[in-house]
Amino acid sequence: MYRNSLNINRIRQSGSALVIAIFILVIMTLVGSALIRMQNSSAETVVYEVMGTRAYAAAQTGLQWQLKEIFPLNTTGITLCKANIIEPTISGVEGLKDCQFNITCDESIEHDGVQYYTLTSTGSCQVAGIKTSRIIEIEARNIN
Repeated sequence: MYRNSLNINRIRQSGSALVIAIFILVIMTLVGSALIRMQNSSAETVVYEVMGTRAYAAAQTGLQWQLKEIFPLNTTGITLCKANIIEPTISGVEGLKDCQFNITCDESIEHDGVQYYTLTSTGSCQVAGIKTSRIIEIEARNIN
């Protein structure tokens, strides 16, 4: 009688290990796929962050270049914003490959004999279909 009840219990429990194993496999698959999605999202965020930093550096380079043109060193004169100046290309520069900048300069404000300039530089980078851009605006003035 004791042996019979043991056999009945074994028959009732047969297959429960299989159900538990399938349950664990499904849960582990879901957790694994969630981790892969999180990693892909994180990698994409890093790509946009790097591209944004490169675009910011391109915009900053454009501003510095334009300021050098307006206020040249070791000279007494000032070059006007609207002069026909050809912007250099920076796409061959290490770290700024596939980047460019566009500068606008407004010198329309003069107050008490002081000329004020508003420089706006837009840096943009495009790699493998991902395009980012950053805009920087500064104001400068003639201190003569």
